[in-house]
Amino acid sequence: MTAAVAPWPGTPADAEDSGGPPAARHEGAAGHPARRPDRDLEERPDRDLEERQHRDLAERLAAAVDAADAPDAVFALSRHGRRTVRTGGTAPPPGVPREDLRHELGSASKTFTGLLFARLIRQGVLTGGEPAAACLDPGSHPGPDPVTLAHLITHTSGLPALPPGLRARAGSAWHTNPYGRYPAALVTEAFLRHRPRRRPGTRWRYSNFGVSVLGHAVAAVTGTAWEDLLDAHVLRPLGLGATGLRPVGPGTDATGHGKDGRTPVPALDVGGFTAAGAVRATPHDLLTFLEAHLDPGTSPVADALRAVRVPVLRRGLGHRHVHTVAWFRHPTDGGPMYFHSGATFGQQAFLGFRPDTGTALAAVCTRRFRARDPFVAGAYALLLEG
Repeated sequence: MTAAVAPWPGTPADAEDSGGPPAARHEGAAGHPARRPDRDLEERPDRDLEERQHRDLAERLAAAVDAADAPDAVFALSRHGRRTVRTGGTAPPPGVPREDLRHELGSASKTFTGLLFARLIRQGVLTGGEPAAACLDPGSHPGPDPVTLAHLITHTSGLPALPPGLRARAGSAWHTNPYGRYPAALVTEAFLRHRPRRRPGTRWRYSNFGVSVLGHAVAAVTGTAWEDLLDAHVLRPLGLGATGLRPVGPGTDATGHGKDGRTPVPALDVGGFTAAGAVRATPHDLLTFLEAHLDPGTSPVADALRAVRVPVLRRGLGHRHVHTVAWFRHPTDGGPMYFHSGATFGQQAFLGFRPDTGTALAAVCTRRFRARDPFVAGAYALLLEG
């Protein structure tokens, strides 16, 4: 008898990717943790050690906030469900606490895109093998080697990072907000005109263009706007009420700043690149999103959360660069860690989680990336330390 084959990209094969809680619990009656005979003797030292570790963690997060050297910075970490948040910045505190403002995620939005894509596949709405051109133009004939939705999400479509005509159309807005001048219709037209130089699936090349096309193709084939799909299949099931795709304004959204850390910049207008970088969320919502990845079994989107841990691509010397449909994956002494960073014209974000230590980290700041910027490196180091 042949075993059933899981939908692409499959299910995690490694023990550390199984999606279970980071550490097993010994259960007593009615599901309560069983008491050991020596628990009364050990409880106080264990609690004291835990509090010392928590204070040390809080100090390291505060140091990372200071090192970011940004008008506003938030480092929020969850370990086995216990959250620690530290905020600060070079600018006066805003009227709303920094951790309650929504921050632009830029390319870290692709973790939401990947999860939505995985969920639609698990629900049987998609397979991943659909030719993108046929989704956007049902009367077209894609040819023998079409660019599929799977190629787009894995950055193996052969598309460039951005459409060839974007810079010319952006004009004077190229350094401040170029995407807003390139709407969805132009993105899809540029894709349908494009002729890849290499067969899709043979080379990895990071492409905001490709992931944006994915969003339009999925919206077209489902007959549902991308924003509505994300809300129905990711945001509402995970309880992410402080996450969205459009700026609201002061009091809701953080204000970004230029490389000098002083000049305010307008809110990001993603134009037709919604699926590649439109998400904005509070640090608390981001922790909720990441905590769901740590323990998929308790989530209404459990199958998709497990699927986005599955490696779909290995590249580089010794295949050390590993990718899933949503995350970059690096090894640690205890197991893999998953992460994605993002940057806009005035903000930066870093998201990551480690199943082996039960740790999730969401970090955001309101200063544009510059040479030797310490923000992403600092966040990565914190997650690597576990």
